[in-house]
Amino acid sequence: MRRPSPLPQSPVASRGAAEKAAPARPSRPTEAAALRATEREPVEATPAENPTAPVIPLASPTPLPDAKPASDDATTGDGTDAADVGFRDVWKAARARRKALRAEIRRFTVRQRRRRAMWLGAAACVLLLALGTLGAAYSPLFGVEKITVVGAQQLAEADVAAALSGQLGKPLPLVDESAVKAALVAFPLIETYALEARPPHELVVRLVERTPIGLIETRAGYTLVDAAGVALSTSATPSPGTPVLTITGGVDSDAFTAAGQVMRSLPDDIRAQVTGVTASTSDDVTLDLGGTNTQVVWGSADDSADKALNLAKTMAARPPSEVSTYDVSSPDVVVVR
Repeated sequence: MRRPSPLPQSPVASRGAAEKAAPARPSRPTEAAALRATEREPVEATPAENPTAPVIPLASPTPLPDAKPASDDATTGDGTDAADVGFRDVWKAARARRKALRAEIRRFTVRQRRRRAMWLGAAACVLLLALGTLGAAYSPLFGVEKITVVGAQQLAEADVAAALSGQLGKPLPLVDESAVKAALVAFPLIETYALEARPPHELVVRLVERTPIGLIETRAGYTLVDAAGVALSTSATPSPGTPVLTITGGVDSDAFTAAGQVMRSLPDDIRAQVTGVTASTSDDVTLDLGGTNTQVVWGSADDSADKALNLAKTMAARPPSEVSTYDVSSPDVVVVR
């Protein structure tokens, strides 16, 4: 610490110091000398007379009334010695801190938690609705009580419904399609079918029947076949109104395929007049119109739709009773003989 600079002394102190520093000399005080001494004006001390100032020691600071002496032992804020703080106190403090932190997190995330709860509630409602719907659908509440057959023309609807009676009582989603197929195979006239469920209790069976094109003479009799050659029924005698097919090579030949395409392309009124179909190859299909013994030379199965349209127009202009042959082998020109 720097030493403070000397302070100037008062005149009285300077004179006292000078008198002390002056050497003692014997004097005989007289009244005149004493008078002169009293009347003499005080002389200020010069720096030369007082080269240095006296050192004033600094006093030690006085302790404040409220100050307490420092202690070597550290204490906690509640007056408990640090040495007395145990694991239980530390655990309680940490637990209180975690609890306060969780409270702050909950306070700042209340909107997010509310939004999450809304989404979870909506998802739970949808899930419950789906489960309830599935449970009801697969329960007896949606059991089959009625079978409706649509599209049967040559078949009896009651016979088809009776063949499917094994599906009665089953829930609509549990209808056995393999069992339905096995039951409908017994009806050769059925070409395709489709199942339709109409809740709560109706099962609809839509049928597409095969279109017979004629009879083929076999050892068992006369077999009714469609354009694909599928045998639909067999009888000992030919059915009236059904044409007889005379095909070289049987149902597996190209001639039969061409004849089937021609019969399927004919309008209903012309098909009803056909009593016989003859074909040796796929290019010489010939139709016989009963009652008038009129022939229709068709040729190949190409452009059968145009040929059928031109034949219908020609037959309307010149009926079969006036004509012996219609030649439509060329679709653009119909030759009448």
